[in-house]
Order: sequence, then C-alpha cells, then structure tokens
Amino acid sequence: MAVSGKALDFSILKRIYAYVKPYKKTFLITLSITIFLAFLSPLRPWLVQYAFDNYVMKLHLQGLVNTCLIILTVLIVETSLQYTVTYLTNRIGQLVINDLRTSLFKKIVNFSLSYFDKSSVGTLVTRNISDIQNIADVFSQGFLEIAGDVLKVIAIILVMFDTDWQLTLISLSTIPVLLFATYIFKNAIKGAFTDVRNAVSQLNSFVQEHITGMLVVQIFNREKAEFEKFNEINEKHRDANIRSVWHYSVFYPVVEILSAASIGLLIWWGANGALEGKYTIGIIISFTMYINLLFRPIRMLADRFNTLQMGMVCGERVFALFDTVDDINNEGSISAENISGKIEFKNVWFSYNKEPRLDEDWILRDVSFTLDARNTLALVGATGSGKSTIAALINRFYDHQKGDILLDGVEIKKYELNSLRKKCAIVLQDVFLFSDTIKNNICLFENIENTEIQKAAKVIGADVFIDKLKGNFEFNVKERGGLLSVGQRQLISFIRAYVQKPRILIMDEATSSIDSESEELIQNATEKLTKFQTTIIIAHRLATIKHANTILVIDKGKIMESGTHQELLNKNGMYLNLYQKQLKQNKLVV
Repeated sequence: MAVSGKALDFSILKRIYAYVKPYKKTFLITLSITIFLAFLSPLRPWLVQYAFDNYVMKLHLQGLVNTCLIILTVLIVETSLQYTVTYLTNRIGQLVINDLRTSLFKKIVNFSLSYFDKSSVGTLVTRNISDIQNIADVFSQGFLEIAGDVLKVIAIILVMFDTDWQLTLISLSTIPVLLFATYIFKNAIKGAFTDVRNAVSQLNSFVQEHITGMLVVQIFNREKAEFEKFNEINEKHRDANIRSVWHYSVFYPVVEILSAASIGLLIWWGANGALEGKYTIGIIISFTMYINLLFRPIRMLADRFNTLQMGMVCGERVFALFDTVDDINNEGSISAENISGKIEFKNVWFSYNKEPRLDEDWILRDVSFTLDARNTLALVGATGSGKSTIAALINRFYDHQKGDILLDGVEIKKYELNSLRKKCAIVLQDVFLFSDTIKNNICLFENIENTEIQKAAKVIGADVFIDKLKGNFEFNVKERGGLLSVGQRQLISFIRAYVQKPRILIMDEATSSIDSESEELIQNATEKLTKFQTTIIIAHRLATIKHANTILVIDKGKIMESGTHQELLNKNGMYLNLYQKQLKQNKLVV
C-alpha cells in the first residue's frame, strides 16, 4: 500500500499513542524524567567550570573535593534516571505492541475468507510481526527520545548564551552545516528504510508461499528457477540495507568533523580571549563539554526522527488493516444454540466478486432447495459447479448477493456469527492440523474432557491407530499433521466434528483421498453422526450418498436435478451419466 508521504503524520501518531492509555501513569513518569534529564544535562559542565575557576586555579583542595563529590552525585543521578527512562520506554513499547498485536490478530482471524482470497499471507505476517515491532521503536527511540534531545539542546544553548554569547556563537558556527547534513541524511535514510521494509514484506511472502508449496516446486523441477527469484528479492533487501549503512558511514564522520571543527574554533577564540584575560580556563573547558553534549543529540535527532517516521509508516500499514471493512458483518443478535437445523435456500445468487458485472461472475444462480432438520442432502456435480460454495454460505464464510438463506425459518445473517459457526461442523477433503497434540487438534483448545475425546475416538474408530502412537492423544502431529497419513488426519477431523456436537454437519469430499479401510471407518462414523444432525455431503464417489434423503445435481451454479438416488437414476439424466462413468472407471461399489 502507498504511504502518506508526510514528514510527521500526527493522525497516525495519535492512534499509536492511544494504546498508551492503559499505561498513562508510567508514560507520564517517563516523560517527566526525560524533561528533568534534559535540563540536568548542562549541570556537570557548569560544575566543572565552577571547580576550575574557584578551586583549581586557587589551589583550594577542600572546595575541589566537595565539588567533585557533587559532580559524582549528579553523574550517579543522571545514570540512574537514564536507566529508568530506557527501561520504562522499552517496557511501554513492549506492552503497547503486545496489545496492538493481539488486537490486530483478533481483527485478522475475524476477516471473511474473501479477504484472504485477495491477500498475501506473507504480507499479513509482516504486518503482525515486524511492522508492529517497528512501532515499538516509536517508544524506545522515537517521540520521547526526540523530545528529550530537543529539550537538551535548548537547555545547553541557553546556558551557553547565559555564560558568554560570543563563545556560544563561535561554538555554534558549524551547526547550520550540521543541520543541512542532517536534513540530507534524513531524506536519504528514509528512502533506504522504506526499500528495506518493502523488501522484508516481499521476502516474507515469497518464503512463506514457496515453503508451503514446496511439493509443487519439486514436482515441476522449479528449484533453480525459484531460487533465482528468491535471490533477486534477497539482493534488493541486501542493497537497501547497504545503502542505509553507507548513509550512516558518511553522516557520522561528517558530524565528528564538524564537532572537532567547533572545538577547534572554540579553543582558537577562547585561547586568545584567555590571554587577554577575557575568559577563564574553566569557561573554555565547560564549553568544550557543552559542544560534546550538544552534537550528540543533534546527530541522533536524524536517526531518531527516521525511527519515528518508519514507525509511523508501519503504523499506517497496520491501521489500514484495522480500518479494513470486512465483507461479512456480524450484526446478528440471535443465538444459534437451540436451532434444529432446517436449511432453506430461496433464489440464492452468489459471486466471489462483491459487485459482479459479467454473467460468468456468478457461481450460484437462482438456487432453491429445502433440507429438513436431521435429514441428509447430497451435492454432486463437476468441479467448480458451486457445491462447496453452498457449504461456505451456510457457515457465512461468504455472504450471498441475492435471495435468502434461512435457518429454522430465520434469515441466516440475523444469527450471531460465532454462535452459528459453533453449531456447524465441517469435514474437509484437505484436513489442516496444527503443529500440536492430537488432543488439542481435536478440541481446538476448548475445554473438553479426556473421557469425551476417548469416547469419540472409539465411535469413529480412530482409537486403534491413536493407541499405537507414542503418547496417544498427546502425540504431536507436527506441522499440517505431517506425521500422520491422509486417512488418519481425516479420522481426527471426524473426531473433531463429533465432539463439537453440531446441529449441521458438512462433509466436503471427505472420503475422496483416503484408502478403502479408512473410508469404511468413516462410513460407519458418518452413519452414526447423521442420525442426529442435519447433514450435507459433497462427494465425487456416488456410493457414499446412496442413502441421502435428497441428492442435488449441480452444474454451473444451477440445480439441474433433484431426488433420491433411485429417483435420479430413473430420470435418465445427468446423475445417471455420472453414475455410469464411475461404474466404467471402477470407482463405484454397487
């Protein structure tokens, strides 16, 4: 996304600091200490000047010792307060990004599936991880540090002018050049940092996508080609970082040279004045210390400003996600807890394009059917005909554009979204398991008793293979369930659906990728599940849907035929053609 390009976007800064409200007291304490430190900074040089002029030059040992003790005390106080500020600013930053990251993740997981259809997973990872981490720098190295540095510069300059205006002007004579160099550096480093952030986002997207799709990469022998693409993106990231390093390597020596030039001019002018009795040694020494104290915050201002600016760029990206209006609204207030499970589609039209313009954009076209509670509906048809879309609409992963979908006679959008989905269980063809234990993948972190999980496993028939695993239900299946077979993953998904105790069960190609032994187990489990739930079965294997109360034949988003298995065979239509094709391919058991 494009950024605003503003040097300092206070609207973004305001939104970032809104997350400080729970920690307002700590923030105000930190701000107060920062201000106090800024005005405390000229004290040590002034004490050194006082010690030289009043005690060293007059050989007053006791006064010198007393002043040195005061300087040591001031140094200890400064060190302690600086430690406190550093700790508190970083602590606030971590607390804020913890809250911000939690809020953003909550926002992301509640997006409709249409959002993820259009968005890169790697980009979302970047927003939630590294972009939010950069926002933390707004606190640890940004606003408070900039405010402290500016106040420190002002305090030092005021003390210098109060001491001697001529020496102050001589000491500050190189400041215009430093400010110009800082301005050039700020603009240059901002471009480099922006390129770095864009490259990081591209790297995250590329790596995530290709590791997930590694099987496809290797099947098509794309290792070398994809490596070259990765290398190109990685080189952009490297070059952007090198540019930022180059800018720093030029800027910091320039600052040191200008600082040395200021000290040189000060000594030249001050020495002449000292010979004439105009200046004391203490004043010259204190001004040398003032210059060192002055140049450091000015040098850091550019860096801190860029940190603040980059934090706001990342903040703008993050808040763009917060401001995203989801396609699915959750304004429903009716609980689905006690639904019976009767489903009605009335003239439903649906397109994945929010505003379909072409006729071919429509995935479902004027679909109407009724499924009574605790009955079984089977959907058959070619790939892309709209079968899975019907299931997705029942769960409100997407919302239809025309017509009505009723659940127990109530428009489905009137139900509270989480309540609705809690009463709908889905068993997919491609089962996704988290890198966690079998138990946690079954109950998905809800509080379900072990005895209930074991009972469900026995009903499904998965207890046999689970008992053979090390740790049984505590066995870690690793990423995407890679340590289990396809059939075993499918059985776990059935247990997951069973313990959910749904009123509506959707089986989307649930038996198309498993062996005959697992299919037999699942068929037995399905018979037990469908006795008490409204069931929708999406299947290629027509043998699995013979006993469905109603079978719908879908083609290009339209219902072409409807009836029982035998009724559809008697019609001599599309269903019979599908049936005969599967007979020839030996995929149908009669």
